[in-house]
Amino acid sequence: MSVKKIQTDVQIKRALTRISHEILERNSGAENVILVGMHSRGVPLAFRIRTLIEIHEGRSVDVGSLDIGLYRDDISEKPQPTMKPTDISVDINGKIVVIVDDVLYTGRSIRAAMDAINDLGRPSQIQLAVLIDRGHRELPIRADFVGKNVPTSKEEDVEVRIIEVDGVDEVIITSEIGLAEGI
Repeated sequence: MSVKKIQTDVQIKRALTRISHEILERNSGAENVILVGMHSRGVPLAFRIRTLIEIHEGRSVDVGSLDIGLYRDDISEKPQPTMKPTDISVDINGKIVVIVDDVLYTGRSIRAAMDAINDLGRPSQIQLAVLIDRGHRELPIRADFVGKNVPTSKEEDVEVRIIEVDGVDEVIITSEIGLAEGI
């Protein structure tokens, strides 16, 4: 198996800092913004972005967590999903909800997240922040805020590892057949 590190802890921090600035710029501050992290790695990333927004803006934003297990369109193809709590303790009606996830790939998880959000209320806008966009969309979904675009083949896997879940901050690409040159 081939393994290639494409982001270090410092690069992840820089990407999240840039994403936090872009969220503030696009939304004219943090007043109506709610961050919603997708389980598992999107939740701690959302909390990190909140901390960075607090540093830059001087005010806090609400953070929620979202489980999309029951909203996935492949639920019959996979074993019964392990459910994690959805916890969005604030009213999202009329707010800007920024969904936070680690990797954007086919777009199916994000579609499921939007369905779940819409079952909880009617935000004025749903935006998407991802640490890694690896392409290969199956649905017409585009991230508003991207830490890094990483062209990959379908045979490669992108793994985001973060301290809160994995004990280390890094992004790696793994492949059974060897990595493409120039990534």
